[in-house]
Amino acid sequence: MADVIVHDPVTRDLLAIFENVRFRLFKRLEELTDAEYRWEPVSDCVSIRPGDDGVFRVAELIPESSPGEPDPFTTIAWRVWHIGSLCLRGYVIHFFDDVPELGDRHEWPGTAKEGVQALAEDWEHFISRIEALGDKRLVAPIGVGPGGWADETYLKLALHALKEVTHHGGEIGLLRDLYLRQGV
Repeated sequence: MADVIVHDPVTRDLLAIFENVRFRLFKRLEELTDAEYRWEPVSDCVSIRPGDDGVFRVAELIPESSPGEPDPFTTIAWRVWHIGSLCLRGYVIHFFDDVPELGDRHEWPGTAKEGVQALAEDWEHFISRIEALGDKRLVAPIGVGPGGWADETYLKLALHALKEVTHHGGEIGLLRDLYLRQGV
């Protein structure tokens, strides 16, 4: 996006905010180790794990808790998968016509380096589609998608994606801080 001049003010400002959030998130993901990526600080963490075939898959799409119980705890790997595959990749699949072959959304790399790379690719797929919309299409009803999303705007979808990225990105930063300070 850095080399592209966007003349539509809403699109331009939205993409600038996404770029700032992307920079901050990926800065926090620099030098992420495999141990941090899959760290399970409490028992019964929800994560990605290898199956009998050796392929890593997400254990639960959206972990739910029982009434009166805290929400299940998820690892950095699950949170990176959630932002990349469930959110950004899912939005490309459900709300855009030009969907590239993206593979099984339940599969996710088992290493930090590959997981961060997959997140970067999903980010680019999503952002390039938002950028191509322009202001007029950004604020018009989507017209397709699950649930009541067909009547919503791409702007609302993009803002929802931004909420998910900032929410889980902040959690990733906190988990990294906790991991690095174990036993200190």
